[in-house]
Amino acid sequence: MKLNKKNQIAFLVFIVVSKSAFSQNANNIITDDTNSLGMWILFSVIIIPILFFIGSLYIKFRSQVVENQDWLNQSKEKHFSDHLKNLDKNQINQFMKLKSENCCGDCKGKGACHSKKTTAILSVLLVFSTGLFAQNFKEQKENFFSQPGIIIVIILTLLPVLLGIIFALIKSNNAVKTYFNKSKTIEAEKFAQHIKEIDDHDLEEQLSKRKAALEFNLTNSELSGQETPEDKIGIVTNVSHKHEVHFTALKKKAVQKPSLEPNIAKLILWYFGCATFWLVVGTGIGEYLGIKFVAPDVDQYSWLSFGRLRPVHTNIVFWGWASLGMIGLGYYVVPIVSNAKIYSVKWGWIALILTNLMVILGSLCLMAGINNGGGEFREYIWPVMALFAVALILTLSNFIMTVAKRTTKEIYISNWYIVSALIFTIIVALTAYLPFWQDGVSETIVQGYFMHSGVGMWFTLYTLGLLYYFIPQQINKPIYAYSLGILAFWTQIIFYTIIGTHHFVFAPLPWWLQTVAIVGSAGMIIPVVAATINFTMTFKGQWHKVTTSYTLPFFLVAVVYYFIVSMQGTAEAFKFTNLIWHFTDFTVAHAHLGFYGIITFALWGGFYVVIPRLTGKEPPQHLVGAHFWLAFIGLLFYAIPLSVGATLRGLMWMEGKPFIDSVVLMFDYWLWRAIGGSLMFISHLVFAFNFYKMTMKEVVEIDVKEEAFKILQTQTK
Repeated sequence: MKLNKKNQIAFLVFIVVSKSAFSQNANNIITDDTNSLGMWILFSVIIIPILFFIGSLYIKFRSQVVENQDWLNQSKEKHFSDHLKNLDKNQINQFMKLKSENCCGDCKGKGACHSKKTTAILSVLLVFSTGLFAQNFKEQKENFFSQPGIIIVIILTLLPVLLGIIFALIKSNNAVKTYFNKSKTIEAEKFAQHIKEIDDHDLEEQLSKRKAALEFNLTNSELSGQETPEDKIGIVTNVSHKHEVHFTALKKKAVQKPSLEPNIAKLILWYFGCATFWLVVGTGIGEYLGIKFVAPDVDQYSWLSFGRLRPVHTNIVFWGWASLGMIGLGYYVVPIVSNAKIYSVKWGWIALILTNLMVILGSLCLMAGINNGGGEFREYIWPVMALFAVALILTLSNFIMTVAKRTTKEIYISNWYIVSALIFTIIVALTAYLPFWQDGVSETIVQGYFMHSGVGMWFTLYTLGLLYYFIPQQINKPIYAYSLGILAFWTQIIFYTIIGTHHFVFAPLPWWLQTVAIVGSAGMIIPVVAATINFTMTFKGQWHKVTTSYTLPFFLVAVVYYFIVSMQGTAEAFKFTNLIWHFTDFTVAHAHLGFYGIITFALWGGFYVVIPRLTGKEPPQHLVGAHFWLAFIGLLFYAIPLSVGATLRGLMWMEGKPFIDSVVLMFDYWLWRAIGGSLMFISHLVFAFNFYKMTMKEVVEIDVKEEAFKILQTQTK
């Protein structure tokens, strides 16, 4: 339809680059603003795309409002005429059938043709003003808006505001569609009545011609004739027909499986949604902390100090992201492999609420300086952690009762790992928080046990159980060797529970205890190699499926990192390597390679498998690829420079060099840490958008013609 001048959409987005913010003389850039350029690049990468997205949403919203308003201003008679002219061949068949049943033979129908044309004027102009807004700041020594701290605060302040605007515009679009769908539903009812009542001899012939035109197809032999070509020299027969070229590889769609009951599907999606929220929040804080290494003057507030925010970051991603994500996947896997319904959906909701409450209260306590004495990964005070303990007990009871009601003879190995992880985590938490044995040096032993067993007996053990389900299921092939899985299971339980004190080699602990931890670390080679062989041999003969799947690459990365990081952990436990790497950034790199490379990639793969089955909606495959590569490359940029720098730093310490020299040495490596962390954080935003696309309930605009014939079919039954 044509828009009049009053209603024409001309949307201009002006981004004015003020010289006071971007243009400074060379002396200022060199002496005072060495970090300014990087901060503004970060601003451009994050904020400007969001502004463009908001602009496009606003254009869509305005276009929809104007289009629907213009549609309402038209008469119903014109609408009916237009609808009749634009019937497709199925609707024409229904129309003919209706008239043949209800008419005497001479009366056939009435209608007209409608071709709906929509004109949208989209103009997005980037205006970079240089001369108009330029000012002379030669006399100004320090520009307020060139300070890295100010820029970062502006970015972090704008992000939630802009994301809120995006959410509001999306909801507004859906609200407008819902409002006008009501009008179109009423019109569809009137149009259905109009179809019944119309009486015109000329329209049947017109509709018959239109139907013939719609059904006409070329035979592809109009120019070549019907004779078989004689091809003596093979010009035709030797032509390859595999000529499709794509910028990116096409991935297979998710296989549709029988859907779960709505109540359990809703519970699982809520677990996933909360986990995704905490991933963005927790890693957003981690991004802020990474930037603090290269811009330590970002803020002066105690609540935002590095010492308080660092445990906020680690605990949010531990308990908010990974734990909720794992439990959510467990609510899908445990009933599936047990071939039984989950025992209690209500218990699942209570556990979800308690875990979220724990993360909220724990984060506020840590930012206020209320903590458990600085024990790593157990910074939450016991009343806060007690909420998670109750949630774990409810989850364990739920899963055990579901497994007990199974209709299969055996307990599949996934349930072995998942149930055992819950049991051991409850034991580990009680050991860490009960005060009976925590006195002096013994608290250090307990801390080592909790810290390492929390990673190995909760996250790793549970995730391995998920991999034992998802990898065979996605490859459509049984696990290579069930016996290897059992070997890996029991040896992990034997060795992993005794290696916690390898974090305190050369500490004032008994030498025999340190030696036991080192021996246990070496023993971990058995379960790691057994599980890796099991997974990779399951892939054997099916490697080609990795290139055609958007889920298998995530699982494959998790398997590869499981082997690499576990072997690295064994190497770190020996005394000489511990002397070099301990208390350096090497442990930070190692922790991220393990938790991010194994746990997080496995969870993402599971999300991309399960959510399309629950909602019937695929993620945008190009954005899944962007998510994967941003996260994978970002992790490499993060971990490799830190590992190299930390090794050099440890050697400097062993040589007795001044501590401050090692700090200066690490600056460039910390910069790479910030770059890698930024790529990882951007990938999380992409993942959150993919999650939204898979779960959103988009309001579909009603087609009046289709709705009218549905009404007629209902009335004739």
